[in-house]
Amino acid sequence: MSSPDPLSTLQQAIKARSSITYSTSSSPQDAIPSLAQATHLVFANSEAIPKAAPTRFRKPTGSSSTTVNEADFYSLEALYIAWLLRDAPAAEYMKQSREHGIAVSAFVSFTERKKVVDWLEGKGGIDEGRILQSGGTPPGTPPRSHASLPAGSSQKAKAATSGGESTSPVKRRYVPDAADVEVVKRIKENEIELRDRHTALRGVKLNNFSNVRTAWSEKLKKLRGASKSSGASSSFPSSSTESKLPARRSKNNYPIIIISSSPTALVTMHNVKRFLQESVFETSQDAKARSAAEGNPKPEDMIPLYRKKTIIDSSGKEIESHSRYFVVDSVEALSKFGPDCWDRVVCVMTTGQVWQFRPYKWNEPRVLFHHVKGIYVSWSNDPPNTKIKDWNVTELKIDPHRRHVDKSTVASFWKTLDTWIQANKPWLMT
Repeated sequence: MSSPDPLSTLQQAIKARSSITYSTSSSPQDAIPSLAQATHLVFANSEAIPKAAPTRFRKPTGSSSTTVNEADFYSLEALYIAWLLRDAPAAEYMKQSREHGIAVSAFVSFTERKKVVDWLEGKGGIDEGRILQSGGTPPGTPPRSHASLPAGSSQKAKAATSGGESTSPVKRRYVPDAADVEVVKRIKENEIELRDRHTALRGVKLNNFSNVRTAWSEKLKKLRGASKSSGASSSFPSSSTESKLPARRSKNNYPIIIISSSPTALVTMHNVKRFLQESVFETSQDAKARSAAEGNPKPEDMIPLYRKKTIIDSSGKEIESHSRYFVVDSVEALSKFGPDCWDRVVCVMTTGQVWQFRPYKWNEPRVLFHHVKGIYVSWSNDPPNTKIKDWNVTELKIDPHRRHVDKSTVASFWKTLDTWIQANKPWLMT
């Protein structure tokens, strides 16, 4: 019984879209799911062909002489992998080919893969001169008949028959050329594996992070339990807590900012609203002149600020909230907020002049800025002020010319103030 031709069998199976399975022997009963561990390819008609069997498909670098050399032809596995991974990226295709034990010089190159796949699917694309006629298979393939062997093989078969031997000729072992082996070694040493967006995220080894999940599972349970208990306690506050903080539960309990009443201050009652609310700085003189032209020559002693905040929740949804602050520049105006007014003061803007603090509840700068957030306002090109180095204040530098940076300056101020309120007076967060 003649052996099936590997190339014709593979091409017919691909054209017919019939299933191709893997086996560890010539019997289809020994089927396995892994091609790397298999030794045979099993086709729909239960024909099992060794995957290492050479085909009649000549490599582009193969010799075109009449002398047939097995190394000049693709193996059945090389052609099948080229078709199987026809849509895989270059790096993945070469990696899979090496994992299946196919040498670099043996598998179908990435540049020729599409042509080979088109030919296997019957679309052409390959010079038929590269396909050895069915009458001549590469040496090493078990012969079907003497007529199908190349000239050299036919002569050997005839000689064996004439000598009285009825056994089939022994398969000739392929011995690679020593010079070629050295060349391949040098090529592999300089080989750079191509990477794409798929392979770049893959590591060289498998990591098991189950221990991290186990370690954090208990902590997450505790955190969820603590959040539930804190939510319940906050929903039903004790009467003692409410009695201690009556002012903090007030409906109009808004934070208060005190600025300097000095006429030389950069931020005054004339320009503070536009600066902190609209993120636009104008000098106090310009703001005063503009207000006078609008019929408001004297500013109010208590100015409300309305600030819009946009936050993103855990689901990615943007939520807008509006906060209100009050700005004053004197203790007299502050006293209008009631006896607990100093509990609501969150920020004091200073010019570095100590006299500003004399009427305050805490007139010592080091003590004052322990209870409120201190902001020292100055021009960005002013030299450092040595008086404030021990005051625990944050410097807010305003550029005298570039108005486009005012927005980032004001954003930095609000971020600093929010952080301090959250840490020291969270009940005033609005």
